[in-house]
Amino acid sequence: MSVFSWPVRIYWEDTDAGGVVYHANYVRFMERCRTEWLRAQGIDQFALRQATGLGFVVREMGLDFLRPARLDDELLVTLAVKERRSASMLFGQEIVRGDTTLLRATVRVACVNLDAMRPAQIPADLFRPEFL
Repeated sequence: MSVFSWPVRIYWEDTDAGGVVYHANYVRFMERCRTEWLRAQGIDQFALRQATGLGFVVREMGLDFLRPARLDDELLVTLAVKERRSASMLFGQEIVRGDTTLLRATVRVACVNLDAMRPAQIPADLFRPEFL
């Protein structure tokens, strides 16, 4: 299984008054990692919608907050595909600082027709095999 990673640095805007990353920002960091994973495969989400009407939405998410990130930390957000179904994918994601895991997550993303907001089959040739 291939692991994709995306670096993140923590800025003031990411933290609360105490310099600790606000919990919702971890979700944003993971979303960016998934977007960059798609981009690394040559998938432009806007073009995908224009051509097919399809897009990806988060269906389910489980988060395990282990340690806090703080102002100016350099983090690595990782993604691994755990399961692929006809209309959804399950990702394992982590956010780490050096050798310390700060957060573990599972994220199920569904493929939908964005106009109807109904489940749709993921095109068979959408993802490159080395990324799955």
